[in-house]
Amino acid sequence: MFRLIKKQSPGRIIALGFASVILLGSFLLMLPCSIQNGVTVRYVDALYTSTSAVCVTGLIVVDAGNTFTPIGQFFLGLLIQVGGLGVTAMGAGIILTMGRKVNLKGRNLIREAMNLDSGRGLVRFVKSIFITTLIFELSGAILSFTVFIRDYTPLKAMGISLFHSVAAFNNSGFDILGNFQNLIPYQGNVMLNLVTCGLIFFGGIGFLVIQELWMKRFRWSKLSMHAKVVLTVSVSLIIFGGLLIKLTENVTWLGAFFHSVSARTAGFSTYPLGTFSKSGLLVLTALMFIGASPGSTGGGIKTSTFFVLLQGIKMAATNKSEKAFHYAVPNNAFRKAAVITLIALGVVGTGTYLMVILEPGINLMDALFEVTSAFGTVGLSTGITPGLCDGSKLLSILIMYIGRLGPLTIASLWYFTKGERISYPEGNIAIG
Repeated sequence: MFRLIKKQSPGRIIALGFASVILLGSFLLMLPCSIQNGVTVRYVDALYTSTSAVCVTGLIVVDAGNTFTPIGQFFLGLLIQVGGLGVTAMGAGIILTMGRKVNLKGRNLIREAMNLDSGRGLVRFVKSIFITTLIFELSGAILSFTVFIRDYTPLKAMGISLFHSVAAFNNSGFDILGNFQNLIPYQGNVMLNLVTCGLIFFGGIGFLVIQELWMKRFRWSKLSMHAKVVLTVSVSLIIFGGLLIKLTENVTWLGAFFHSVSARTAGFSTYPLGTFSKSGLLVLTALMFIGASPGSTGGGIKTSTFFVLLQGIKMAATNKSEKAFHYAVPNNAFRKAAVITLIALGVVGTGTYLMVILEPGINLMDALFEVTSAFGTVGLSTGITPGLCDGSKLLSILIMYIGRLGPLTIASLWYFTKGERISYPEGNIAIG
């Protein structure tokens, strides 16, 4: 069995790893010690919750605060952590902790999982990931504690703060406040809003960019093209997204800013999205589809993919070469970005079509929003998630799984297969 797995490509091993953790998590959440007295959890709901946690999504069919015990919530937080860091990185971390060396196969898996170009310094990079995660999550928990201590006992506030910090940094919109309220009670709390946005932002730009910012002492001129693209696109989307949300919805500037940050991949909300207009939901849908950045804890087609698409369109319109920040865009980048985007559109379009069939009572906008949220591993919902039928839940599970693996495995399997031995003369196709 293990020999058969070792012979598989890195992408398939990663996919199997995520599937295994999801299944294990579903059984852990079904344990009597994980469920509160008097509460019944069906297996499909436990599987959905486990998938949402491991895929760092945040869509929920059962309320985590009212359904799971502290042990169950610990399991849920652990699944979020494993899913955010990645099964491969977690496995490598355990191996390093035991004092063993990561073999060549393991290094290739890490490189594939973290979307790295080179295999150099992988062990050092994995160590930096764990240190970075620890620093951000502990800092977030301490700052969040100063807010939650006002409404809960010290022990309860500590648990909520730790869970919230882990969920926020790993871009997963889970909360354990109960009654499906998310962060709505704290929509006016500036401290919690800013702390949550900070955790989401740094978790979403990727560990490579965080490491580079630290090593280059935040000096813009010293940053690589990748870091500049990620930071520029991320900040631009936050600004334009916030402005559009403020123009379309009756929310405060803080609320507009928060949802612009959260919609990218986190899934926290401070206002009920069921009250948002269709134009506001459309803005959030676009932000969810773009998502976070490569090598991060978030999903979506990624900010760099979106940037390369814009550069390719600009080149086609102006007949000028693709360049940015005094660098030339790699020749095959636009083709890869186009393939990833087309696959994503295909998944979202097909998923929306199937959900409308399975849920005839749901309007198209809500279905599109739900499916995009699942694919982008965001976790925002207009409130239809708990009422989905089993077929729709299974569909969402599949979409969340594809969304978590998409940029990491589907694109690599598409591009890195062996070339054909037979070549054909070029034909002529009229385009446009």
